[in-house]
Amino acid sequence: MGNANVSNVTIRPEEAAFFSDLARDWWNPQGKMASLHQVNPVRMEFIRDAIDAHWDGDPRSVKPLTGKTALDIGCGAGLVCEPLARLGAEVTGVDASAENVSVAATHAEAGGLDIRYMAGEVAGLDIGTFDLVTSVEVIEHVADKRAFLADVAARLAPGGLLVMSTPNRTVQSRLLLVGAAEAVGYMPKGTHHWSDFITPEEFEELLGEVGLEVIDRRGIAYSIGKGLHLSDSEALNYILSARHKD
Repeated sequence: MGNANVSNVTIRPEEAAFFSDLARDWWNPQGKMASLHQVNPVRMEFIRDAIDAHWDGDPRSVKPLTGKTALDIGCGAGLVCEPLARLGAEVTGVDASAENVSVAATHAEAGGLDIRYMAGEVAGLDIGTFDLVTSVEVIEHVADKRAFLADVAARLAPGGLLVMSTPNRTVQSRLLLVGAAEAVGYMPKGTHHWSDFITPEEFEELLGEVGLEVIDRRGIAYSIGKGLHLSDSEALNYILSARHKD
Protein backbone atom coordinates (compact mmCIF):
# COMPACT_ATOMS: atom_id res chain seq x y z
CA MET A 1 0.00 0.00 0.00
CA GLY A 2 1.45 3.45 -0.35
CA ASN A 3 3.83 4.21 -3.21
CA ALA A 4 6.48 1.51 -2.87
CA ASN A 5 5.67 0.40 -6.41
CA VAL A 6 4.36 3.33 -8.44
CA SER A 7 3.53 1.11 -11.42
CA ASN A 8 1.10 -0.97 -9.40
CA VAL A 9 -0.43 1.16 -6.68
CA THR A 10 -3.80 -0.13 -5.53
CA ILE A 11 -4.42 1.89 -2.35
CA ARG A 12 -5.65 5.42 -3.00
CA PRO A 13 -3.31 8.03 -1.46
CA GLU A 14 -6.24 9.87 0.13
CA GLU A 15 -7.33 6.65 1.84
CA ALA A 16 -3.86 6.14 3.33
CA ALA A 17 -3.77 9.75 4.50
CA PHE A 18 -7.21 9.44 6.13
CA PHE A 19 -6.15 6.47 8.27
CA SER A 20 -2.76 8.01 9.00
CA ASP A 21 -4.60 10.86 10.72
CA LEU A 22 -6.28 8.31 12.99
CA ALA A 23 -3.11 6.35 13.80
CA ARG A 24 -2.43 7.72 17.28
CA ASP A 25 -5.95 6.87 18.42
CA TRP A 26 -5.99 3.35 16.96
CA TRP A 27 -5.35 1.47 20.20
CA ASN A 28 -7.86 3.46 22.27
CA PRO A 29 -10.92 1.18 22.74
CA GLN A 30 -13.08 4.23 23.45
CA GLY A 31 -11.53 6.39 20.73
CA LYS A 32 -12.35 7.02 17.09
CA MET A 33 -11.52 3.41 16.19
CA ALA A 34 -13.76 1.89 18.88
CA SER A 35 -15.77 0.03 16.23
CA LEU A 36 -12.65 -1.94 15.23
CA HIS A 37 -12.06 -3.04 18.81
CA GLN A 38 -15.64 -4.29 18.98
CA VAL A 39 -15.51 -6.26 15.73
CA ASN A 40 -11.99 -7.64 16.17
CA PRO A 41 -12.94 -10.53 18.52
CA VAL A 42 -15.58 -11.60 15.97
CA ARG A 43 -13.01 -11.60 13.17
CA MET A 44 -10.56 -13.52 15.34
CA GLU A 45 -13.22 -16.14 16.15
CA PHE A 46 -13.63 -16.79 12.42
CA ILE A 47 -9.87 -16.73 11.80
CA ARG A 48 -9.22 -19.21 14.61
CA ASP A 49 -11.92 -21.59 13.35
CA ALA A 50 -10.51 -21.29 9.81
CA ILE A 51 -6.99 -22.09 11.06
CA ASP A 52 -8.16 -25.20 12.90
CA ALA A 53 -10.24 -26.39 9.94
CA HIS A 54 -7.55 -25.72 7.32
CA TRP A 55 -4.70 -27.40 9.16
CA ASP A 56 -6.83 -29.94 11.04
CA GLY A 57 -5.64 -28.45 14.32
CA ASP A 58 -6.68 -28.93 17.92
CA PRO A 59 -9.19 -26.19 18.93
CA ARG A 60 -7.75 -26.38 22.45
CA SER A 61 -4.22 -25.50 21.29
CA VAL A 62 -2.99 -22.15 22.60
CA LYS A 63 -0.56 -21.63 19.72
CA PRO A 64 -1.99 -23.29 16.59
CA LEU A 65 0.21 -21.17 14.30
CA THR A 66 3.53 -22.27 15.80
CA GLY A 67 6.03 -22.78 12.96
CA LYS A 68 3.87 -20.86 10.47
CA THR A 69 4.26 -17.43 8.90
CA ALA A 70 1.45 -14.88 8.70
CA LEU A 71 1.00 -11.65 6.74
CA ASP A 72 -1.64 -9.01 7.51
CA ILE A 73 -2.15 -6.65 4.57
CA GLY A 74 -3.50 -3.24 5.54
CA CYS A 75 -2.56 -3.96 9.14
CA GLY A 76 -3.36 -0.55 10.58
CA ALA A 77 -1.89 -0.34 14.07
CA GLY A 78 -1.74 -4.13 14.48
CA LEU A 79 -5.14 -5.20 15.84
CA VAL A 80 -4.96 -8.48 13.90
CA CYS A 81 -1.17 -8.88 13.87
CA GLU A 82 -0.89 -9.02 17.65
CA PRO A 83 -3.39 -11.86 18.22
CA LEU A 84 -1.83 -13.80 15.32
CA ALA A 85 1.56 -13.46 17.03
CA ARG A 86 0.03 -14.70 20.29
CA LEU A 87 -1.28 -17.72 18.36
CA GLY A 88 2.34 -18.57 17.59
CA ALA A 89 2.85 -17.17 14.08
CA GLU A 90 5.89 -15.31 12.77
CA VAL A 91 3.97 -12.19 11.75
CA THR A 92 4.55 -9.47 9.17
CA GLY A 93 2.24 -6.46 8.94
CA VAL A 94 2.12 -4.19 5.87
CA ASP A 95 0.25 -0.89 5.65
CA ALA A 96 0.06 2.07 3.29
CA SER A 97 0.54 4.45 6.20
CA ALA A 98 3.98 4.88 7.77
CA GLU A 99 2.24 6.46 10.76
CA ASN A 100 0.17 3.31 11.32
CA VAL A 101 3.25 1.12 11.06
CA SER A 102 5.10 3.28 13.59
CA VAL A 103 2.25 3.07 16.09
CA ALA A 104 1.92 -0.69 15.48
CA ALA A 105 5.63 -1.34 16.06
CA THR A 106 5.69 0.71 19.27
CA HIS A 107 2.62 -1.07 20.64
CA ALA A 108 3.96 -4.53 19.79
CA GLU A 109 7.31 -3.78 21.40
CA ALA A 110 5.59 -2.54 24.55
CA GLY A 111 3.67 -5.82 24.66
CA GLY A 112 6.78 -7.95 24.16
CA LEU A 113 5.71 -9.15 20.71
CA ASP A 114 8.21 -9.65 17.88
CA ILE A 115 6.29 -8.50 14.80
CA ARG A 116 7.83 -7.20 11.57
CA TYR A 117 6.04 -4.11 10.29
CA MET A 118 6.60 -2.54 6.88
CA ALA A 119 5.12 0.51 5.17
CA GLY A 120 4.40 0.31 1.46
CA GLU A 121 2.46 -1.40 -1.31
CA VAL A 122 2.48 -5.16 -0.84
CA ALA A 123 3.33 -5.70 -4.52
CA GLY A 124 6.49 -3.62 -4.15
CA LEU A 125 7.89 -5.39 -1.08
CA ASP A 126 10.24 -8.35 -1.39
CA ILE A 127 8.74 -10.39 1.45
CA GLY A 128 8.09 -13.82 -0.08
CA THR A 129 5.04 -15.95 0.65
CA PHE A 130 3.15 -16.82 3.83
CA ASP A 131 1.18 -19.73 5.25
CA LEU A 132 -1.60 -17.41 6.42
CA VAL A 133 -2.57 -14.12 4.77
CA THR A 134 -5.20 -11.84 6.29
CA SER A 135 -6.64 -8.55 5.02
CA VAL A 136 -9.63 -7.19 6.92
CA GLU A 137 -11.65 -4.14 5.91
CA VAL A 138 -9.12 -3.22 3.22
CA ILE A 139 -10.46 -4.15 -0.21
CA GLU A 140 -13.23 -1.53 0.01
CA HIS A 141 -10.47 1.14 0.09
CA VAL A 142 -8.74 -0.21 -3.02
CA ALA A 143 -8.98 1.39 -6.45
CA ASP A 144 -8.25 -1.72 -8.56
CA LYS A 145 -9.65 -4.68 -6.65
CA ARG A 146 -8.55 -7.35 -9.11
CA ALA A 147 -4.96 -6.08 -9.15
CA PHE A 148 -4.96 -5.99 -5.36
CA LEU A 149 -6.25 -9.56 -5.10
CA ALA A 150 -3.61 -10.71 -7.59
CA ASP A 151 -1.00 -9.20 -5.24
CA VAL A 152 -2.66 -10.93 -2.27
CA ALA A 153 -2.72 -14.30 -4.06
CA ALA A 154 0.97 -13.92 -4.94
CA ARG A 155 1.77 -13.68 -1.22
CA LEU A 156 -0.09 -16.89 -0.33
CA ALA A 157 2.15 -19.95 -0.10
CA PRO A 158 1.07 -23.27 -1.64
CA GLY A 159 -1.32 -24.90 0.82
CA GLY A 160 -1.83 -21.56 2.54
CA LEU A 161 -4.95 -19.98 4.01
CA LEU A 162 -6.39 -16.55 3.16
CA VAL A 163 -8.93 -14.67 5.33
CA MET A 164 -10.53 -11.39 4.25
CA SER A 165 -13.49 -9.32 5.42
CA THR A 166 -15.33 -6.34 3.98
CA PRO A 167 -18.71 -4.56 4.06
CA ASN A 168 -21.37 -5.78 1.65
CA ARG A 169 -22.88 -3.37 -0.87
CA THR A 170 -26.52 -3.40 0.21
CA VAL A 171 -29.25 -0.93 1.10
CA GLN A 172 -28.72 -1.86 4.76
CA SER A 173 -24.98 -1.17 4.67
CA ARG A 174 -25.55 2.19 2.99
CA LEU A 175 -28.01 3.25 5.68
CA LEU A 176 -26.22 1.82 8.71
CA LEU A 177 -22.48 1.62 7.98
CA VAL A 178 -22.18 4.85 6.02
CA GLY A 179 -25.14 6.96 7.09
CA ALA A 180 -26.08 6.18 10.68
CA ALA A 181 -22.68 4.96 11.95
CA GLU A 182 -20.87 8.09 10.79
CA ALA A 183 -23.72 10.42 11.80
CA VAL A 184 -23.62 9.28 15.43
CA GLY A 185 -19.82 9.09 15.55
CA TYR A 186 -19.56 5.28 15.71
CA MET A 187 -17.14 5.55 12.78
CA PRO A 188 -15.12 8.61 11.71
CA LYS A 189 -16.74 10.53 8.86
CA GLY A 190 -15.24 9.50 5.53
CA THR A 191 -14.33 5.96 6.66
CA HIS A 192 -16.49 4.32 4.01
CA HIS A 193 -17.58 5.06 0.45
CA TRP A 194 -20.55 2.82 -0.30
CA SER A 195 -19.94 2.64 -4.05
CA ASP A 196 -16.58 0.95 -3.32
CA PHE A 197 -18.20 -1.88 -1.36
CA ILE A 198 -18.17 -5.32 -2.98
CA THR A 199 -20.80 -8.05 -2.81
CA PRO A 200 -19.87 -11.63 -1.80
CA GLU A 201 -20.64 -12.84 -5.30
CA GLU A 202 -18.37 -10.23 -6.88
CA PHE A 203 -15.66 -11.02 -4.34
CA GLU A 204 -15.77 -14.76 -5.04
CA GLU A 205 -15.65 -14.14 -8.80
CA LEU A 206 -12.57 -11.91 -8.46
CA LEU A 207 -10.86 -14.44 -6.20
CA GLY A 208 -11.54 -17.12 -8.81
CA GLU A 209 -9.92 -14.95 -11.48
CA VAL A 210 -6.67 -14.86 -9.45
CA GLY A 211 -6.68 -18.61 -8.82
CA LEU A 212 -8.31 -18.79 -5.38
CA GLU A 213 -11.44 -20.57 -4.17
CA VAL A 214 -13.57 -19.72 -1.16
CA ILE A 215 -13.71 -22.33 1.60
CA ASP A 216 -16.11 -20.67 4.03
CA ARG A 217 -18.04 -17.41 4.34
CA ARG A 218 -19.98 -15.88 7.24
CA GLY A 219 -21.79 -12.65 7.84
CA ILE A 220 -20.90 -10.26 10.66
CA ALA A 221 -24.12 -8.88 12.07
CA TYR A 222 -25.30 -6.81 15.02
CA SER A 223 -28.16 -7.35 17.44
CA ILE A 224 -28.99 -5.77 20.78
CA GLY A 225 -28.82 -9.12 22.54
CA LYS A 226 -25.60 -10.44 20.96
CA GLY A 227 -23.81 -7.30 19.84
CA LEU A 228 -21.52 -7.98 16.88
CA HIS A 229 -21.41 -11.69 16.03
CA LEU A 230 -20.89 -14.21 13.24
CA SER A 231 -24.18 -14.73 11.44
CA ASP A 232 -25.87 -16.21 8.40
CA SER A 233 -26.85 -12.64 7.47
CA GLU A 234 -24.33 -10.93 5.19
CA ALA A 235 -26.40 -7.76 4.80
CA LEU A 236 -23.84 -5.52 6.52
CA ASN A 237 -20.47 -7.22 6.53
CA TYR A 238 -18.93 -10.61 5.78
CA ILE A 239 -15.71 -12.54 6.28
CA LEU A 240 -14.38 -15.39 4.14
CA SER A 241 -11.58 -17.91 3.96
CA ALA A 242 -9.98 -19.07 0.71
CA ARG A 243 -7.13 -21.17 -0.69
CA HIS A 244 -5.39 -21.81 -3.98
CA LYS A 245 -7.47 -23.85 -6.41
CA ASP A 246 -6.42 -27.48 -6.76
